[in-house]
Parts: sequence; structure tokens; C-alpha cells
Amino acid sequence: MPDRDDVRELRAAPGRIQQEYAGDAERPLGGFVALMGVYSAGVGAIAALARATRRPIPEPTPWDVLLCAGATHRLSRLVAKDPVTSPLRAPFARFEGTTGPAELDEDVRGTGPRKAVGELLTCPFCTGLWIATGLAAGLVFAPRATRLAAGALTSTALADLLHFARVRAQQAVGE
Repeated sequence: MPDRDDVRELRAAPGRIQQEYAGDAERPLGGFVALMGVYSAGVGAIAALARATRRPIPEPTPWDVLLCAGATHRLSRLVAKDPVTSPLRAPFARFEGTTGPAELDEDVRGTGPRKAVGELLTCPFCTGLWIATGLAAGLVFAPRATRLAAGALTSTALADLLHFARVRAQQAVGE
């Protein structure tokens, strides 16, 4: 049976690890642990539901991978940077300005879990994992609808590239 000193040391360990890791910076490790738990529980629930409903796990084709990559890129930027979705981020971030066409610069605010959620919602790289997981689940449970939605998002991503190419071409001609 552990003695009181052992129990006290175990209880102090997360705070000590937080301090050793972050120093004076506010890094919401506990919030990140909670988000990892939510993500893992979600993936577990998706897997359990697929198994319970006897859904076959598809083998993604190269086309599926490209389609989902484009959709993940576009949707992650929409969630994390688009002005229209700023109300989703507002409780967790502060508007700082713009970073490019139709993209906002926001600073994460708050502490603990609030800051951790803010880090997730303002980072397209971070939201990308969650979105890709959602698309993978969609390919299991509703493949046609998922491919349609992914196709629309990928088309938007490609259209964005064409917009940028046109602007570059216009600038080159005007110079």
C-alpha cells in the first residue's frame, strides 16, 4: 500500500511535468490530454459502431485519398481561418487581423481546456486530423454522400488555386 508521500508525489506529478515542459508559457497540457481522450473515444465509438453494424472497412483507392486530401485541406482552412466561421472560434480566440485573402489571424485566448480548444480550432493542421477521421468514417457509413461532399470541397480547393494563379498572372502582365 502506498504511503502518503507516494500519493502526494503522484498528485503533484502532472503540475511538475507541466512546469518542466512549459516553463513560463501557458501550455494547456491537461486540455490537450482531454482533447486526445475525446478524439480517441470518438474513433473507438466509430469502430464499435462499424463492427456492430457489420460495415465493411473499405480499401481506399488513390482517388479516395486525393479526394479526401483536397477536402481535408479545404474544410480545415474553412474551420480554422475563414471569416464566416469566426463565430465558432470567437469564444476561444481573439481577432488580430487578416493573413491573406479570406483568412483571419487570430490569437488563442483563455487557459486550460478553453485554450486547448482554441489551439485546435485555429490551427488547420490540427483540425485536419479530426476532419480526415470524419471523412474516413463517412467512407464507411455513407460512402456516396462522403465522396460527393469531398468532391465539392476539393473542387473549391482547386478553384482557390485557380484564383491565386489568375491574380499572379494579372500581376505579371501589369508589371
